[in-house]
Amino acid sequence: MFHKEGFKIIIIVTFIVGLGILAIDKLVELIWLNKLLSLLLLGFYVLILQFFRNPKRHTMLNDSYIIAPVDGKVVVIEEVFEKEYFNEKRLQVSIFMSPINVHVTRYPIGGEVVYSKYHPGKYLVAWHPKASEANERTTVVISNKFSGEILYRQIAGALARRIVNYAKPQMKVVQGSDAGFIKFGSRVDLFLPLNAVIKVNLNDKIKGGEQIIATL
Repeated sequence: MFHKEGFKIIIIVTFIVGLGILAIDKLVELIWLNKLLSLLLLGFYVLILQFFRNPKRHTMLNDSYIIAPVDGKVVVIEEVFEKEYFNEKRLQVSIFMSPINVHVTRYPIGGEVVYSKYHPGKYLVAWHPKASEANERTTVVISNKFSGEILYRQIAGALARRIVNYAKPQMKVVQGSDAGFIKFGSRVDLFLPLNAVIKVNLNDKIKGGEQIIATL
């Protein structure tokens, strides 16, 4: 199953790879080189397909759980001052996605979208300390009666050139459902209340839509 954001790219790449293999077959006479180039094209095709995969996830709906919004590796757990929306201290948990991770963004909690803003910016590597404030990004805040307000931020990386964000103000959203997509390597930051109990450790590899990041 592939994400809808990848349909157009997959069709284009399928056409290009098909033409490339036909061209190699007609123009490259050396058998070993013919096979090598064909395998390289097929390898590229498989990478594109796996990047846009959208596996089904089984979210255990619970307002006291903050669910991982993406697949990836935990690279930051620290107390910071969040200055775009809260203007107060929050617990930041950052998840880095490599190009081989699933890049679907999922809502960490259910509730109402109270804030959603796109920021143009740079394309520093996603793990850069200034990426959260300098890179192209979107900031979304979701609120419900139990969890209060939870902020997540999609951040473009050096390879990511398009952030897709489905969250719009006043939307009612379901925990674990599709919130968007980031194309080709990126990061997502979560900003949680200081009383949140973090359930992951640095360098943990986590699964979006299922794994519990924190409890309230």
